[in-house]
Amino acid sequence: MTMKFTKNIAVALIAIAGVAGAASASSKADKEPIKQVWSFEGVTGKYDQAAVQRGWQVYQQVCSACHSLKYFKFRNLAGMGYEDDMIKAFAKEYEVAGEPDDAGDETVRAALPQDTFPAPFPNENAARASNGGALPPDLSLIVKARHDGANYVYSLLTGYSDAPAGRDIAEGKSYNGYFKGGQIGMASPLSEGIIDYEGGMPATQEQMARDVVQFLMYVAEPKLEDRKHMGFSVMLFLLAMTIIFYLSMKKIWKPVKEGKNFYED
Repeated sequence: MTMKFTKNIAVALIAIAGVAGAASASSKADKEPIKQVWSFEGVTGKYDQAAVQRGWQVYQQVCSACHSLKYFKFRNLAGMGYEDDMIKAFAKEYEVAGEPDDAGDETVRAALPQDTFPAPFPNENAARASNGGALPPDLSLIVKARHDGANYVYSLLTGYSDAPAGRDIAEGKSYNGYFKGGQIGMASPLSEGIIDYEGGMPATQEQMARDVVQFLMYVAEPKLEDRKHMGFSVMLFLLAMTIIFYLSMKKIWKPVKEGKNFYED
């Protein structure tokens, strides 16, 4: 009786371990993000303003159909090089909830610069219903929320391909080696020529992916350049003070090293 009970426990533990191992394996991506060189990296890194503006265009025309930017206000476009009139014009293209009317009914109004970018769906249930049960993540902090975020987002956007031999992909899903488990509910959103860039720049998949990463990095950290400038200034200040303190110490302790008494006339 005891041996049979022990055997059953052992079998159960092996089964649990197998399921846990399978779950762990399915939660991993098949590929590591592709390393890219970004203008905002490094101590003196800064945003490529033209790329950020193109990325805003990609978000508007492609990503905003499913993904929200709940922490992004229209007035934040000023840091991307847009003038007040242009920001107001951008905002007027969208509607947001207004004050209830006299009967208490909901109203809408044109968006203002101080408003956040409106979400594409009224609620989570509506978002899931429109995306086969998957909930499109908010993109406000996506670059900061994912490990190796900029490279990850770029790789994900350019990483769609046919599934490896023997890999079954559920109906309505796509294979992407950079997504955990390999199956993603979002079809490839970027394809060459899907938007028209001003100035005639080719809108290749890779270019649009790089541009929208620049934009999403700005959305996640609009004060990045100010922070880096401040850090650089602080480092210069500390270096200067270190030199001053060192020279002062040398002067103060020079008599001691020469064997003189501080109190000698």
